[in-house]
Amino acid sequence: MHETRGGLLILQTTVFTTLAMLAFAANSLLCRFALQRHEIDPVSFAAIRLVSGAIMLAVIVRLRPERSSPRHADWLAATMLFAYVAFFSFAYLTLSAGTGALILFGAVQLTMLSVGVRSGEKFGYVAWFGLALAVAGLCYLVSPGIAAPPLLGAASMAIAGVAWGVYSLRGRRLTDPLAAAAGNFARAALLVPLLSLLFIVNARAYTDAAGVALSVASGALTSGIGYVIWYAALSRLSAMRAATVQLSVPLIAAFGGVLFLSEAITPRLIVASTAILGGIAMVMTSRSRNH
Repeated sequence: MHETRGGLLILQTTVFTTLAMLAFAANSLLCRFALQRHEIDPVSFAAIRLVSGAIMLAVIVRLRPERSSPRHADWLAATMLFAYVAFFSFAYLTLSAGTGALILFGAVQLTMLSVGVRSGEKFGYVAWFGLALAVAGLCYLVSPGIAAPPLLGAASMAIAGVAWGVYSLRGRRLTDPLAAAAGNFARAALLVPLLSLLFIVNARAYTDAAGVALSVASGALTSGIGYVIWYAALSRLSAMRAATVQLSVPLIAAFGGVLFLSEAITPRLIVASTAILGGIAMVMTSRSRNH
């Protein structure tokens, strides 16, 4: 009986984790697809994504059986979420889905690891080698050359990754992460008028029904519901496994870009992916042994 129940829990966790990783990769694919086809501009995509995500999470929190007590508003987390969504959208004007996801999650993990170093976490030689390998992979990916991604797009996605990394760190040890995410999305949505300032860079706003639908899907489904599924999986994953499994997202996005967006997997992307994901996996494995 206990073995059967344990097997079902493992299966459920595996399914939730897989769905969450697919949702995270789908965010990259939806944004790139909408911008590549000129269905919507990046500012409008970011605004609709934040607002629809806030609405979806608010509804989910409202409908769940248990009620959470009011918590302190974390405006730093909301600002980081806002920055992540805004720079993420602009980056996909020029980046392919796979390259964008690779830079994003590479920057996320490097940000979190850097904070760990500054806070006094101890790393062994293997971890330091892995960190150096990951940094080298990122540098190689964005270095000048025929196959290098556009510098502005790469820089925008790196900023988005740092912002998401800080946002993730702000959410550690939350007793009610779902309610916290709903509150952060709601506060980030209040910052949407600031996106109008980015029209100076974006030049003009444009959208159609397909662009709005893709933005809502990214906000309400792959962000809103995707985060709910991820929280369900997190309750049964160790910190190391939770961090490591996210390394699958860039690869899923890359192959999704090939299947749905007719994007190419370049030798540079393959080499950089191997270095970045392999290096970060080495760090995560080392951390799990030391703690």
